[in-house]
Amino acid sequence: MAAPSGSLWLYGLHAVAAALANPKRRARRLLLTADAEEALLARLPRPWRLQAERVEKNRFQTFLTEDAVHQGAALLADPLPPADLEEAITASNGPVLLLDQVTDPRNVGAILRSAAAFGAAAVVMQDRNAPPETGALARTASGALEIVPVVREVNLSRTIQTLQKAGFWVMGLDGAAKRELAEAKPTDRRAALVLGAEDTGLRRLQRETCDELVRLPMMPEVESLNVSAAATVALYELVRKG
Repeated sequence: MAAPSGSLWLYGLHAVAAALANPKRRARRLLLTADAEEALLARLPRPWRLQAERVEKNRFQTFLTEDAVHQGAALLADPLPPADLEEAITASNGPVLLLDQVTDPRNVGAILRSAAAFGAAAVVMQDRNAPPETGALARTASGALEIVPVVREVNLSRTIQTLQKAGFWVMGLDGAAKRELAEAKPTDRRAALVLGAEDTGLRRLQRETCDELVRLPMMPEVESLNVSAAATVALYELVRKG
């Protein structure tokens, strides 16, 4: 029972509950075990937007991968409509994260979860060299995919310039930078942070377009952090008072 073209299976109680609660998400089918139905009710009281289909746990093996941690809940849904950057930064005063060729869906999902926790206004990715919306990404994001606007842009350096014109101070995370993020974060304007892939880091054009390159304080014995861990630390620092 593969997902029809143009739709996807979301799975896991957090992801399913958040998707059902999101009016922007078009839901098509809801499959639940008896236990999952009770657990979902505890998270999201009825009425739900569509009738649940009661299934046995082994049914999920017919359309999800073996390693999918579904918790007895799956929702067939359409991908979210693309978010608009201008709308996102107008609706929230939080920082903006930009991901430069971060391709692992679980990393992106974890970044979205941290972005939701620390009140980011948006996460910006490229149309290419970025993971599509999938059940695995949504599961790792644990509901944050429905909360944080995900903006997809063709040209990331142009997006950096757009943010700069809107008054943002755009910093690129680089382990070799001179200043730490805590020193460089602005107090008189909004902040945006660009993170590169773990193996290659920021590309040249993004590095040159940023207002400043910054680093996280780390012991010299450790070369780098996983990109999702770095995003979490950086977001905490950006929203920390003082």
